Amino acid sequence: MCTLDGCGSHADMPPIFVSATDRRAFLAGLGALPLAAVLADPVLAQAAAAKVTPVSITTVMGKPAKGFIAKPAQLPAPAIVLIHEWWGLNDQIKAVAADLADKGYIAIAIDLFGKDEPATTADEAKAQMAALNTEDATDAVSSWVYYARDLQDATDKVGTVGWCFGGAWSLNASIAAPVDATVIYYGNVTRTVSQLENLKGPVLGHFGTLDQSINKEMVEGFEKNMAAAGKADSLTVYWYDADHAFANPTGSRYDAADAATAWQRTLDFYTANLT
Repeated sequence: MCTLDGCGSHADMPPIFVSATDRRAFLAGLGALPLAAVLADPVLAQAAAAKVTPVSITTVMGKPAKGFIAKPAQLPAPAIVLIHEWWGLNDQIKAVAADLADKGYIAIAIDLFGKDEPATTADEAKAQMAALNTEDATDAVSSWVYYARDLQDATDKVGTVGWCFGGAWSLNASIAAPVDATVIYYGNVTRTVSQLENLKGPVLGHFGTLDQSINKEMVEGFEKNMAAAGKADSLTVYWYDADHAFANPTGSRYDAADAATAWQRTLDFYTANLT
C-alpha cells in the first residue's frame, strides 16, 4: 500500500552531495560510498545495479518469474529476497541487492510485476499495482523463498525485505513460506491472526509517525494480532519521526538520519537471525 504520490517521488531529489572525485572512484570500482549516496545518484545506482545478474525460475504453479541475484565473495552465505516498491524492480532495488552482497549475503531482487521497465509516474505505478494478481504474486514470492533456500551456495537461512508495496509482500512471503527474518519498511500489515500464525521467524518493522496510510492504528492492530497469534516476542517495531517512504533517497520525504538508523537496525537484525 502506498500513499497517493507513492513510495517517494522521482522528481524531487534530496540534498545528498557526492563529490566528483568520490563519484569517479566509485564508477571505477576503487571506492565505497554510503548506500544512500549511491541510491540518490541515478548514475551510481545504475553502476551498482550492473553488479547483479538476471535469474529466472519456474514457480510452484508452473509460471515464469524473473529477478536479479548478487552473491558475496565468501560462500556459502545466507540469502535475502528483496521486494520492490510500487515502481517495480528498478536500479535502486538492484543497487540495494548489490550492497547486501557486499555485506556477505546472497541477495535476490525479485520482480512481481514482470515489466521490462519500471514505472516512472505515480499513475503507471498505481496501475501496475492494481493489476497484480494476488494468487500469482503469492506463488511467486513463496517460490523465490524456496529457491533461495535451495541454492547450492546458500546456507539454510533466508530473510526477506521490502519497501512500501514490497513491505507488505515481504510479510506475505514469510506467511506463505518459512522465513528466518522478515523486514518490513512501511508496508501494509493488516493481517488476520490465522495468517500470522504461519510465521516461522522474527519480524522487524520500520514505520513513520507522519505516515497517513501505514499509520499507528494499523500497526497497533498488527501488534495485537501478532500477540494473539503467539508471536509477540518475535516482533520488533521501530517508529521514526518521518513520513511514508522516508528511506527512499530519491523521494521528497527522504529522512537521511532515520533511513541510516533503520538500515543499520536491519543489518543488525539479519546478523542476529541469519548468520
